[in-house]
Amino acid sequence: MSVLDQSAAAIEAVSNSLFALSRTIHSNPEMGYQEYISSAATARVVESAGFTVETNAAGLDTAFCATAGSGSLNIALCAEFDALPDVGHACGHNIIAATSVGAAIGLAAVADELDITVTLLGTPSEEGGGGKIDLINAGYFTNVHAALMIHPWPNERLEAACLAVDHFDVTFTGKTAHASAAPWEGVNALDAFTIANVAISLLRQQLAPGDQVHGIVSEGGSAANIIPARVVARFMCRSVTAPRLAALRQRVDACFLAGASATGASVQIEEIGHPFSHMVSDQEILRHYRFAAEKRGRRFDLDDEGAPLPTISTDMANVSLIVPSIHPLMRIDTHGAVNHQPEFTAACITPSADLAIIDGATALAHTGVHIAQDAALRTRLTSDSRR
Repeated sequence: MSVLDQSAAAIEAVSNSLFALSRTIHSNPEMGYQEYISSAATARVVESAGFTVETNAAGLDTAFCATAGSGSLNIALCAEFDALPDVGHACGHNIIAATSVGAAIGLAAVADELDITVTLLGTPSEEGGGGKIDLINAGYFTNVHAALMIHPWPNERLEAACLAVDHFDVTFTGKTAHASAAPWEGVNALDAFTIANVAISLLRQQLAPGDQVHGIVSEGGSAANIIPARVVARFMCRSVTAPRLAALRQRVDACFLAGASATGASVQIEEIGHPFSHMVSDQEILRHYRFAAEKRGRRFDLDDEGAPLPTISTDMANVSLIVPSIHPLMRIDTHGAVNHQPEFTAACITPSADLAIIDGATALAHTGVHIAQDAALRTRLTSDSRR
């Protein structure tokens, strides 16, 4: 039996465990850095498969590092498992975790023959905090030569246009007063935010393609007859590169300062988690992934047609700047729904989602096999000095 067949057979043998893991994560949606059930369930599957598991990686309760094999080429799979507020697993992280676990088990089955080490990293808080960046800073990617994962999507795509992004809270503080009897005694924090939001809306017409600003108001006052003294908004800014993002933030922050200046309120801007960078996919690894995915019946017509790339942001982008990486999108049947919609949440525990877990795990595992057997690529990866 070839190493490809051995790998596929190992994945098929644990398919029911992968489906059960997907459903456990899906039915227990947990926010970033709080994925206690999901992280433990993910780690248990690979521990049962013979991996050595280090919990509390990087000092994080829900991060872990699982390894198998001791070869000279270290291939990492990244497992995400955090959910979104209100809509749960509307980005399919349950599929991501199960797929990466399956791929890791498939590669571990042939690790000795390929002279590879297989690393599965449990990476919390992709939806804002940036657990992969915590793991980077703690050195968990230092000895990794290639990092792989797939993401569920309504269409099959080899890669996305991955924008750099940061997340931040803006708090305006004013002074309460009776809104009818003595409004002149108050300082209206909501007015300060309104001015800032209008300024941002006007700024958008001057933004370069790829620059984006979007946010919500999470706290806007307590009663209609009280001048609001505290308003809190959560915002995200995105751009095509990290330097462009920094320049965009200067312009956006000026809008918030303008609102405060115009009303007499004070403003505080607090960063949330880590900034996410733009992503650079490794095209040679991606070529091997395409070959492996097509063997599973996946097609990349949109890529061949030159269709515009979907726009996303992810902390896998930060990994890609120090370790050769890929983050392809794998199709599941969504009946017109897109990521971050409740209908997408429902689509992530269907037969189509289960098929994506097996196809994705096998394609990623076979990508790892091809990397290990591609002498020139293997040499490049093991001699990469970016780490």
